[in-house]
Amino acid sequence: MARRRLTLICTALAAAACRPGAPHYPAPGCPEGRCEWSRLAATVDSAIAAGAAPGAVVAVSIRGIRYLHTAGRLGLDLPQRPDTRTLYDLASLTKVIALTTMTMIALDEHRVALDSPVVHYLPSFGGGEKDRVTIRHLLTHSSGLRAHRPLWLETPGRDSALGLVNATPLDTMPGVRTLYSDLGAIALTEIIESVYGERIDQLAAERIFKPLSMRSTRYLPPSAWLPRIAPTEMDPWRGHIVRGEVHDENAAWLGGVSGHAGLFSDAEDLLRFGEWLSNAWLRPSGGTTKGRAIPISTATIREFTRRQNVVAGSSRALGWDTPSEGSSAGTRLSAASFGHTGFTGTSLWIDPERQLVIVLLSNRVHPTRENPRLGPLRALVADRVVETLFGSGAGRADSVR
Repeated sequence: MARRRLTLICTALAAAACRPGAPHYPAPGCPEGRCEWSRLAATVDSAIAAGAAPGAVVAVSIRGIRYLHTAGRLGLDLPQRPDTRTLYDLASLTKVIALTTMTMIALDEHRVALDSPVVHYLPSFGGGEKDRVTIRHLLTHSSGLRAHRPLWLETPGRDSALGLVNATPLDTMPGVRTLYSDLGAIALTEIIESVYGERIDQLAAERIFKPLSMRSTRYLPPSAWLPRIAPTEMDPWRGHIVRGEVHDENAAWLGGVSGHAGLFSDAEDLLRFGEWLSNAWLRPSGGTTKGRAIPISTATIREFTRRQNVVAGSSRALGWDTPSEGSSAGTRLSAASFGHTGFTGTSLWIDPERQLVIVLLSNRVHPTRENPRLGPLRALVADRVVETLFGSGAGRADSVR
């Protein structure tokens, strides 16, 4: 039987959206504010029963009002049901939550410039056409770098792994194609760490997670958190089921801390992050929570979350992705929406015009990454949420921004 829980609270981070006079986007699918979530719950339950993942958590925030649903179990040998405090390996959601947010902060603090060459910050990165690669190229996955290389097999340690990233030649000229690249994200991590003189985990903890009270979000979770953490893969390289350590091999080789992967979090923290970002996108005062500001301007947030068109036809914003045909955004989020996915089975989509946040957390790589069943669920979840809140006729009129 589907379990449903609707939390009718105005959260601190969404308080501006609940104030009298704030913009109001009616939800005709919820007469008198009462939403019927059974179709969404049934969709998730059915996918989990069909093997999309051992378990999943879906969390939705609409103007600070939250809906939470859990399904399945923590792992194949862990029968307990996941809940809103279950931590999942976020995989590439790390790129937008930690790395992209820190890059926005660095931009507004004039420590980096989007169109400055990477070699200006990382001299070892340059040479030939690589001298033309900019931070904007890294953020839009248009640098010309290859997607991936197995640093954990090719190098003896962290320093040599970073050296190999910087020495890797381009496959194409910058700005010619879009190819999702972990190597580009690793290089950008080096830049952020160099301009601040601190590691990305320390920066994110102090500049993002602490101000937003994201108490369950961190790199390198302590052993005391292990009972809350969903396992990932039976990894042949490590010889055991990975739980409480980062799934991504390159991130593990870099000490568990990188901008491309490494974060763990739960549904409540991700809703809090999405509510803050949605609110900050909508109004200049949105960057403040509980009296402490995250120093990112609304203009910067809007720039980072709009489609850049560095490569014609690419859906990429700066760090973030935008809705496109066949993407995990589904077919009904507004054209202003932005989001991202993670290889382990995670996704986050934010529709700032509707002040809507959709979180899907799962461990679809447990016990093996050879599991393609979760992909369709991401888009279905997004569509079911919009249909529930705004009616079956809701949709985006224009998917190109």
